[in-house]
Amino acid sequence: MFSSGHAGAVFVDVDGTLVPGTSSSVFLAGFLGHRTELAEAEDAYAAGVLDNRQVSELDAAGWAGVPEQRVSGWLTDLPLVAGIAETVTWCRRSGLVPVLATLAWSPVGSYLAYRFGFHSFSGPRLEVVDGRFTGRVARHFDEYDKRDFALAQAREMRLAPDACGAVGDSRSDLPLFAHVGVSVAFNASAGARAVATASVDDGDLRSVLPVLSRLVASTR
Repeated sequence: MFSSGHAGAVFVDVDGTLVPGTSSSVFLAGFLGHRTELAEAEDAYAAGVLDNRQVSELDAAGWAGVPEQRVSGWLTDLPLVAGIAETVTWCRRSGLVPVLATLAWSPVGSYLAYRFGFHSFSGPRLEVVDGRFTGRVARHFDEYDKRDFALAQAREMRLAPDACGAVGDSRSDLPLFAHVGVSVAFNASAGARAVATASVDDGDLRSVLPVLSRLVASTR
C-alpha cells in the first residue's frame, strides 16, 4: 500500500557511491592521522577478512579527543560525484523519497542529508562526551542494519519493498539489493554487479535515473 504522494523510495549509499574511489571515513582519517591504516582495514572488509565492527573500532580510536564541531569544516572538502542535488530533485519530483542508507559515521550522513535534501540517513555513531569524541563506538551499524533501516523506512511510508530502489557499490549493499524492486550497482565491485538489476559506470549520479525511472513506471 502506497502513502499519498509517494510512488516509492530510493536508498542511496555514500562510501564508494556518492564519495568516489574512497570512503568518507578514509577521507576524514587523513585529518586524524590514520588514513593508511584505515584504508588497509577497509580493503580487508571488502575482501571479507574483517567485519564491520572491527573496522569501526579501529577507526573510532583515531577520533579520541577531537572536538565534535571540527568535523563539519572537514566535510566541506569531501570529494563527491556530480549530480547529487539534481538526482535528489528528480526523485522528489517523481514521487520517490530519497534516503541515505549508509555505513558512514552519523556526522557524514547528517551533513549530506542537510546539504542535498535527503529525507533521512542511517549509520553508526561515535561516542561523544563534553563535545569531544572519546575514541569509542556508541552504536555499531553493519550491512544488515542498513537493510533493516531501509525496510523500516519503507514501512513507515507504507511502501512495499518492491516499490523501492537502491544505489550502491559494494559488499555493504548486497543485503539491501536482495529486498528492493530495483538495484543499481554504481561504479561497483564485481559482487555488487552480479546481483544488481543494472550496472552503471559514470562520474555523474544522474546516470542512474533511467534505471530508477522503472520504479515510477511500475506504479502508473
